[in-house]
Amino acid sequence: MSIPPDEVEAPADDAVLFRSSPWRTFALMFAVVLLAYVVVSPLVGLVLGGPDDQWWSTIVQGAVIGVVVAGGYALSARSALPTWVRASSGGLELAAQGSDPVLLAWPDIDHVVVRRDGLRTMLDVTPVDLDRVHPVSGEDEGWPAIRDDDADPEGRPAFTADLTEVWPGPRALRRELARRMH
Repeated sequence: MSIPPDEVEAPADDAVLFRSSPWRTFALMFAVVLLAYVVVSPLVGLVLGGPDDQWWSTIVQGAVIGVVVAGGYALSARSALPTWVRASSGGLELAAQGSDPVLLAWPDIDHVVVRRDGLRTMLDVTPVDLDRVHPVSGEDEGWPAIRDDDADPEGRPAFTADLTEVWPGPRALRRELARRMH
């Protein structure tokens, strides 16, 4: 299980924390499912010639379905794996999907990419050398997932993290990384 960022001392006082937010994800999924149900339900009734439901009945049914779907996702194993990223003048800390956090000083990072992968937003951090990656805790539970494919032109592995549930969002992280990397 990943160490929460509250238990890890920031490498510098100017640290900005980005962490997964299950409540934000729940609220967003609930709103999307409710909106979809409220929009589609009258259209289905119109096409199939079903009885005209009261508007409040459609909203209540959509709310119940939204709670079940969003709650199921919020309690799923994938959602329960915390992810956090902390950027400061001391470097970039990363704990992805339940891994132990690692620290990379800015000179130890070759490049950082925030990219889209279908509906998910992903972070790829390519270190100059894996020997320059520092575990934050004394325990060795495991590093964040390493992407070892042809994404890097020089064939170097990159740490990867799913930023879909991270708050503040990926745009704010992208701005913070651009500010720190240049």
